[in-house]
Amino acid sequence: MRKLDYTTIFFVIMGSFMVLFIVIPIVNLIASSNLSSILTNLQDSEVTNSIFVSVYSALIATFIAVIFGVPLAYVLARNDFTGKGFIESIIDVPVVIPHTVVGISLLLVFSSTGILGTPLNKLGIVFVDAMPGIIVAMLFVGGSFVVNAAREGFESIDPRMEKVARTLGCGSFRTFFTITLPLGLRNIVVGSLMCWARAVSEFGSLVIIAYYPMAAPTLIYQRFSDFGLSGATPVAVILILICLTVFVVMRMIIKGWRTYDKD
Repeated sequence: MRKLDYTTIFFVIMGSFMVLFIVIPIVNLIASSNLSSILTNLQDSEVTNSIFVSVYSALIATFIAVIFGVPLAYVLARNDFTGKGFIESIIDVPVVIPHTVVGISLLLVFSSTGILGTPLNKLGIVFVDAMPGIIVAMLFVGGSFVVNAAREGFESIDPRMEKVARTLGCGSFRTFFTITLPLGLRNIVVGSLMCWARAVSEFGSLVIIAYYPMAAPTLIYQRFSDFGLSGATPVAVILILICLTVFVVMRMIIKGWRTYDKD
């Protein structure tokens, strides 16, 4: 075991502030809700449906982000071109835009009179107060996590490994799927996890473009407005426990990959 020096001890003490700052509100929230109220809410169809809407929509949004974001991340990681900085800035914009603004922007585009909503509505695809509206909102706020994480992963891979594969007869697609993608997979998984988590927690844009079907954050807000803390806390605890479980499991898997890489 490595002996801790004074610098490490000092940094541990300073860093503990951030840990406690996050832990204390979460632990207090969980402690303030009794087990019986949590179990009662788990039997409430409105609660379970809202959690399903959040988890399911976030998974679809994350899947779309991976399908379209990973190729973009590879292009950004392996190529320098005019306007690259602008594209990277565009990818980062959803992180800083107020999410009520996101909702208004999406509503203008995907409503029945919007530039995309009009033709899609004619095909029977409705976004306002519908599941597709929830998905596009979640995709907008979470997609950048996939692109940025994947780009960092691809940038960490030595391009010479790809060149060697090409000289051995592998085409560009085969090189990507057999060399680049497996080596960058950990970063893609981390980015996907962050995208999913961000999507599950989205609220601001949902109340504007798709209040219904009600996602979990929207239900928590409604119950807080109608019943106060006693009505909102159990649902909030359930959502936190689900997200915490997903994060712990995924971190354990990623840690296992790290151990394998070292061996």
